Amino acid sequence: MQNIFKQEWFSRLIDVMLPVFATLAALGVGAVMLLLLKVNPFVAYGAMFEGAFGSGNSIAETLVKATPLLLVGLGICISFRGSVINIGGEGQMIIGALLATQMGLMFTDLPGWFVIVLALLMGFVGGALWGGIAGYLKAYFGVNEILTTVMMNAIAVQLMNFLLRGPMIDPSQAQLASKIPQTARLLDAFRLPRWMPTRLHLGFLIAVVLAFLVYILLWRTTLGYRIRAVGKNPDASRYAGINVKRQIVLALLLSGAFAGLAGAIQVYGVNYRMITDGSASGFTGSAGFNGIVAALFGQLHPLGTIPASILFGALLVGANKMQRVVQVPSALVIALNGLVVVFVVSSDYWRRKRQRRRLAQARIEEDDEPDEEPGAASPAQTEVVA
Repeated sequence: MQNIFKQEWFSRLIDVMLPVFATLAALGVGAVMLLLLKVNPFVAYGAMFEGAFGSGNSIAETLVKATPLLLVGLGICISFRGSVINIGGEGQMIIGALLATQMGLMFTDLPGWFVIVLALLMGFVGGALWGGIAGYLKAYFGVNEILTTVMMNAIAVQLMNFLLRGPMIDPSQAQLASKIPQTARLLDAFRLPRWMPTRLHLGFLIAVVLAFLVYILLWRTTLGYRIRAVGKNPDASRYAGINVKRQIVLALLLSGAFAGLAGAIQVYGVNYRMITDGSASGFTGSAGFNGIVAALFGQLHPLGTIPASILFGALLVGANKMQRVVQVPSALVIALNGLVVVFVVSSDYWRRKRQRRRLAQARIEEDDEPDEEPGAASPAQTEVVA
């Protein structure tokens, strides 16, 4: 019995470590690419590590990059647990950021702390509404949520470009021939507190606290149980009296809300204004997509998403340092991040396959056990009696 327990524990440990193995495998493939470019992989990866964790400022930059990934990842944990796929984090971040920025531009006479709270709340609500639209279409009209969330990303980008080149443009840019699509800068009083002299802001602590709250929501509340039940088996949930459509809408609504909050925190903690190059990544830095990978790396568990987000934040910050030190093309840095994404997402397939194998083995062992009639003596007892 003890050996079976050890085997089960070891097997589950491998499942947890699969994303780590996948990351190492991706870095191994990246090492081959570096060798083809006649670059020493040890020097390159050493520069990457130093850029991410080599100093207090490097660690702060890693945590700054990890903050939007963690918030988006928390939303992904909720939606994926409800068996709905949210690919709209980019658009939800943009909508949340636009509403949050407008609060700072409108209420310049209010106390700073009040505007910050109001802005973060509006970012949360804006992302929730943008995600909730896809959830409503999915639940009541059967529209595929992958298509709707991706298309709503495009709508959000065009809305951002229109507002930042028109109604919300910085007044100092409005009369220039070559306009920069950006809003006016927020007042200093509206900035999230920082740990000086770094750029690390209060948003990271907010994200970590929310990760624990999402864990409590999913595993310690009736609401979280209903979302997870619908994700496991919607037919059985419906039979048990759970409103499946409501849970689908709620899952995407909450998922979008955390992405919207990530956009608001990006404005009030890092940029202090909305600015774009015309694409979604010009503002989000692709956090809406990278947050999905961080959540998958963390096994779709809110607490596991914390270290996963820090790891991917380190990869983003460290890759920039590696590019400067060993002079590799920027395309290689993009390819390396892409390799990590592909390998980590693929590791989830192997984890599920291992889980199915363990379940099948457990069923075989259960079927092989001899059935004993109640009250029947075992062979050992019969021998003693004889």
